[in-house]
Amino acid sequence: MKAAKLVLFRNWQYTLLGGIVLTIVLWSAIKVPGMALGARFAPASPRLGETLVVNITATPGKTASPTIKVGGKTYPAFKVGVDRFRAMIPTTPLEQPGDRNLTISSNPDTTTLKIPVADRKFQTQRITLSGGKAGIEATEMELKQVAAFKATVSPEKLWEGNFIAPNDGRTSSPFGVRRYYNGELAMDYYHRGLDYAGGYGSAVVAPAAGRVVLVGYEKKGFRVHGNVVGLDHGQGVVSIFMHMSKINVEEGEMLEPGDRIGSIGTTGASTGPHLHWGLYVNAVSVDPVQWRSNSID
Repeated sequence: MKAAKLVLFRNWQYTLLGGIVLTIVLWSAIKVPGMALGARFAPASPRLGETLVVNITATPGKTASPTIKVGGKTYPAFKVGVDRFRAMIPTTPLEQPGDRNLTISSNPDTTTLKIPVADRKFQTQRITLSGGKAGIEATEMELKQVAAFKATVSPEKLWEGNFIAPNDGRTSSPFGVRRYYNGELAMDYYHRGLDYAGGYGSAVVAPAAGRVVLVGYEKKGFRVHGNVVGLDHGQGVVSIFMHMSKINVEEGEMLEPGDRIGSIGTTGASTGPHLHWGLYVNAVSVDPVQWRSNSID
């Protein structure tokens, strides 16, 4: 098959024609031998900490999922419709801005694209832990269970549309904050989520549909996370809710947006009543604000 041609549309998208169709927001022309690889990226101008969503439309009848690689890591591409696939690539505040080399393969053809990721400023906070909260260390059991939860990748997409806030309180700590604990900078650390300063006992609700796959209690060894719930939204997207005073769900339970998960508390490594909501994509913490303000379907 001849090399696919690249056509520029007025909406600033490029479309490659011929085996898989890829529509992409980029400023460089490429040719893909033997296939129409073209992917639609969102957001159009990604920044550090955001999720890069790659939507791929395949040639009718092509059922095998394409392979997506960035920086030596392979990301799953899930079927999301007839001849349609999607992969999600997380970025973090600890990375350097600049181009990401994205390799998309659909046997036997491969192409590499450059996706620019912009820099972003993140806040700095100073946290003082005193008394019983100072020097808290996670248990081995806690670390293993939470790590296994964050790596959850189930094939079914459970969420629909924008995520909602899990609590009505104000956001007291945004995503990506670098922190000094008792005067020392926490290296290789950034705030992996949003903190909500709701009142003690106020409701914590599911931000999107999902299955409860983790329930942990401070009294059973979750020293840092406190009373914690993990929710699987499907296809490598999971939410974690920490420091709660009460948990109202059990493992295996299916939740809809707005269903009550528990109540705000100050269990674990917490300086006061608040909820920590962390959102992970393919085991990497990403900014939940993007998922609340934009529908990723």
